[in-house]
Amino acid sequence: MLCCMGDERRDRLATVGPRLRELRTRRGLTLADLAERTGINASTLSRLEGGARKPTLEMLLPLAEVYAIPLDELVGAPRTGDPRIHLKPVSRDGMTYIPLSTPGGVQAHKLLIPPRPNVRPELQSHAGFEWLYVLSGRLRLVLGDESTVLKSGEAAEFDTHIPHWLGADGDQPAELLILFGRQGERAHLRARGG
Repeated sequence: MLCCMGDERRDRLATVGPRLRELRTRRGLTLADLAERTGINASTLSRLEGGARKPTLEMLLPLAEVYAIPLDELVGAPRTGDPRIHLKPVSRDGMTYIPLSTPGGVQAHKLLIPPRPNVRPELQSHAGFEWLYVLSGRLRLVLGDESTVLKSGEAAEFDTHIPHWLGADGDQPAELLILFGRQGERAHLRARGG
């Protein structure tokens, strides 16, 4: 039995490198970016991702912090029975994204958009597709040359190749559920220098 447990651990450790590479590339980070954020040398990170270096706790802790995921998820530990998602909000461009799903595939987030009455829409486009549902407040959605206001209980879906912008409409915050794929996650959540 002990040899089998050792094999299981060895197999799990062998998946850490590819998992780290996937997390880094999904978030659009270079090895240099990651080295700056973690304090771990870029060549060490490269060897770790390639499986030439075994992960240590001293390496995994700062990586888990940068990726905002629990350490057990980073090393592929089997789930215990607790199905809860560890919510760790991410603030970007004045909005707060709260993850409702684990990394990989389609991502679900709760999005809080504060009212910003004097902000001019800055349209962005990227690969992917988005679906959103307004939980409370009013959401102003700009798609290309069209502007639409969605109220609580309304939903929208759109191709994110179309230049778009989301903002609260009025003096109350907008709260919504939003689903997007990996490209959308990179575009919305990739940190800018921090």
